[in-house]
Amino acid sequence: MIASESGSSEDVDSSIKAQLEDEVIREALTSGMDLRQYSQSVEKELRQLENLSIQDYIGKAQNIATLHHQITECDSILENMQGMLEGFLTHLSTISQEIQSLQEQSASINVQLTNRKQVHIEMSTFIDQLMVPEIMIQHILNTPVTDSLFMQQLKALNQKSKFIKEQNFRDAHSCQDVQDIVDKLTVKAVTKIREYLLQKIYQFRKPLSNYQIPQNAMIKHKFFFEFLLLHARTVAAEIHDEYVETMSRVYSSYFQSYTKQLWKLQYEEGVTRDDLMGVEDSRANSFFTKSLKSRGTVFTLGTRDSVLSPTGLIQDIIVPHTAGKGETKYAFEVLFRSQQYALMDNGCREYIFLTEFFMVHDADAMKLFMTVMGKTLQHVQKEVCGVVMGCYDSIALYLCVHLIHQYRLLCHKRAVPALDNHWEQLLHMIWPRFEYVVKMNIQSIQACDPSKMATLDMRPHYITRRYAEFSGAVMVLHEKFPLEGVDGLMLQLQDEVEKVILKMAAVFHNRKDQLIFLINNYDMMLSVLSEKTREDSRECERLKELLGQRTGEYIEEVLAPHFGGMLTFVRETDHLIANNNTEALKDYEILAAVENWEQTTSQQQFLSPMMQSLASSLREKVVPLVRSFSSTWKKSVERLNNEVMQCFTNFRTGTVVLQRALETLITAHHTFNRTLAHSAFHHLNIKADIVNSHHLIVEAKKYKPTF
Repeated sequence: MIASESGSSEDVDSSIKAQLEDEVIREALTSGMDLRQYSQSVEKELRQLENLSIQDYIGKAQNIATLHHQITECDSILENMQGMLEGFLTHLSTISQEIQSLQEQSASINVQLTNRKQVHIEMSTFIDQLMVPEIMIQHILNTPVTDSLFMQQLKALNQKSKFIKEQNFRDAHSCQDVQDIVDKLTVKAVTKIREYLLQKIYQFRKPLSNYQIPQNAMIKHKFFFEFLLLHARTVAAEIHDEYVETMSRVYSSYFQSYTKQLWKLQYEEGVTRDDLMGVEDSRANSFFTKSLKSRGTVFTLGTRDSVLSPTGLIQDIIVPHTAGKGETKYAFEVLFRSQQYALMDNGCREYIFLTEFFMVHDADAMKLFMTVMGKTLQHVQKEVCGVVMGCYDSIALYLCVHLIHQYRLLCHKRAVPALDNHWEQLLHMIWPRFEYVVKMNIQSIQACDPSKMATLDMRPHYITRRYAEFSGAVMVLHEKFPLEGVDGLMLQLQDEVEKVILKMAAVFHNRKDQLIFLINNYDMMLSVLSEKTREDSRECERLKELLGQRTGEYIEEVLAPHFGGMLTFVRETDHLIANNNTEALKDYEILAAVENWEQTTSQQQFLSPMMQSLASSLREKVVPLVRSFSSTWKKSVERLNNEVMQCFTNFRTGTVVLQRALETLITAHHTFNRTLAHSAFHHLNIKADIVNSHHLIVEAKKYKPTF
């Protein structure tokens, strides 16, 4: 209750505030008049205004009456217009119904027209398919099968025949009118096609015929066989069998004759089982290879890898008749390339022909191809196997393996997988033979007895020459197309060669001669391999390591007679100075003091026997060493140059070894001078005899190579 009273009081207050804001009330309050008087004056003014309004209305009564009349007339006119519009609306609804009816009639007529057109088209097509035009009859009967018009009408006849068969399946009686004509035309076309195809097949049987010409003609008219398959399967089978039998005989006869004549062109003096790396060759002018007439060497690649070049792979095959007239002879890999390229080229062309003309694919194409080429492939494989089993030319065998891989890739580029099995069979023959021949060479090296060799000097041995040439040949081919198993064989061969070199070096009693023999052989092998393969190859890196080790050892041996005392002294003292071993250096310092006291007082009788011995040792080691080096170093360097340059067969190798020896000497002499400058040797009177290292450097430049 209290809340409601407070709310009503708030509303009254707000109402009062709103009234006080009114302009009239605010004016009355501000005028200072009594509100009752002010109210009466306001009412008086309102009555006056009301009277004036009544008078004004009375004065305008005529106009108001006229306005009322006009409003009444307008209302009547609008009512008439409303009636007219309602009539129009009714009429429009009737017209809409009529238009809708016309649209329905139009759609119905349009459907009828479309149906009639469709029926007309189908009937026209049906009639055209049934009708046999006169021009078709004339071309099928009289035009040669090679004419394009015959092919055009034959395809049209094929379509009509298919159409009639479809309609007969649907029991269309109208087809019976033309069935007989179409059948007769089909029989006539089949007869003409059969005669043409058999004629082309019989052309294959003619001697010295180029069977690619009739094959191309058959491919051009490959629709003939498709027509026979659809309308005369017996004739199609006859064509198929006749072609397969004919081409099988043609290929077999050709490759038998070609292979027989081809093998006659091989070198008469072939590589035998005696031509191995470890077998000594006593024939004159056959130091490490087997020279043949117009032929490369047994272990040298030379230009034999030209058969693997892009042009060499697809080079024209050898014509035995032409080559026989010129008495030209070839290596086995050249004859093998010619034979396999002829087989690959004919095989790829035949496979493509079979798939296009006889319309076979995948397994059916492979089966048909083997029916045609199977005997030929077996014969070629047998002939190759016979030659390979008697071949001891490892490079020729390795080249043949690479030829097989290259021709297989070439077949794949031509999308011909039919010869994959043939390549596998050849690899199964040649690769084991290659491994066998390489292992024979390895065994021949293992069987080498250096003590039984007729001649053995410090020059590179024929075994290392043969190995270097053979290894370089294999690695050149291996880098172009790596083959699994080659690395293992070559590593085994390299190990055996290293072992036999060490055994041969052991024959020499002088260590220096042993090192010269090893360096000459390692250097020769490295030079050959570096020319043929990458310098960072495994074989080259191994030879560089061995050559570096033996060269360092040889330098120590060759420097020892001339500068051995200085080198020994440097080795004894250099590490002491480097490690700042003061205890050990004190011995040298005491000895130096004793030596100095002995020279100044000449009182040896006062020295104990032990001190006399130490002083004598110092004189024998340091002082004579310095003075001897000062007086003989130039002649020693000259003798060193003469000795080194006469020891090595390769002038470049001798120069390199000499330079390394001089560098070692200069480094040792620099260390020698640094050692003598130590406080332990200050009391020795040798300063005037010490040779400046710069003089050695100037002298060494005289022997620097100019190349």
